[in-house]
Formats: sequence, C-alpha cells, structure tokens
Amino acid sequence: MTALRRFGPSTALRTGLFAPLAALSLAGCGLNSVPTAEEQVNAAWGNLQSEYQRRSDLIPNLVATVQGYAKQERDVLIEVTEARAGAGRVTLSAADLDDPEKVRAFNEAQSRLTAAIIPLQRLQEAYPDLKSNTNFLTLQSQIEGTENSILVGRRDYNEAVRGYNTRIRTFPDAIGAKIFYGAKPKVPFEAAAGSQTAPKVDFNTAG
Repeated sequence: MTALRRFGPSTALRTGLFAPLAALSLAGCGLNSVPTAEEQVNAAWGNLQSEYQRRSDLIPNLVATVQGYAKQERDVLIEVTEARAGAGRVTLSAADLDDPEKVRAFNEAQSRLTAAIIPLQRLQEAYPDLKSNTNFLTLQSQIEGTENSILVGRRDYNEAVRGYNTRIRTFPDAIGAKIFYGAKPKVPFEAAAGSQTAPKVDFNTAG
C-alpha cells in the first residue's frame, strides 16, 4: 500500500506530462499542417477550375457572334468549337491532382482551346465590321479577362502545390504525411509543348 502511494503520484504526473507532449509531437509531424496544405491546393484548384468553366461558357456566344459576320471562316469556327468540346471531355478532380497523366491530359486539352481561341479573336482584323459590334467586343473583353484570371489561377495553384510538396517531403511533417496520410506530391501545371510558339493566323478574305 505504501509502495502504491509512493509511485502513484509520480506515475500520474508522468502521464499528465506525456499527453500534451505527445500531442505536440503529433502536431509537429504534420498531423494538422499536411491536410491544411492540401486544402489550400484544392481551393486554388477550385478557383482555377471555375475560370476554365467561365471561359468555356463564353465561347459559344463569341462563336455565334462571329458567325454572323464571317460565315466563310468555317474552319476557324469549327476548330474552336471542337477544341471546346475536347476540353470539356477531359475532366480533372481534386482527387486526381497527384496523377501526372491526368493533369497532363487536362492541361493539354485546355492549351489546345487557348490556341484555338486566338484566331477567333483576331477575326476583327480581317472583318472591320466586327470592331463596331458591341456584343463581340464585350465577349472578347470578357474572354481576355478570363484568360488573365486563368494565368493568375495557374500561378496560385502552382504555388500552393509547391508549398504542399515541400511540406510532405521535409522533416518533421514528412513523418505524419507518410504514416497518417500516405501523401503523394501534387502535380503542378506546366506549359504545354509548343505553347511558346504563337499560332499562325492567316485569314483569306478574298472569298
């Protein structure tokens, strides 16, 4: 009985000290910081995804407006319509952001659409009447603004990915990232092959 009284309080004291130390150790091993960083990646992706969707929603109206002034530019209109459809078929969810192949496929589909839009926007150079069409100018301005937002969104997403990937690979967060979450690096968006080359725009208005 004496022995129990002698060792009981110290044992309780050690237990009381161990609990908060264990909690601090777990917190320092990425138990909270890793999912927080992942949520930042997901939020940045959600913002970027909404900008891609906004651009997609604007394109049919732009095509319809141009069609009324430049019906002979059938190839340009078909190409942007098909590029939009192709981009819509390639989906990417937050759960796929650690899959390089899926991210690459999505990025390439969106890049093809970006390239297809440029000739459509430049039709006003070949058809001066488009310059005075309020609807065309408004849609063009909205798409240009969305393109700028996409660039910003890609930058923000890549920065969030960089922060997340650094966290799950460095001590001490790497411990919790591996043991508790099995975390995999997220995939940043890179420039698609050939994107550094401006697409050729050659309108033949003779016909």
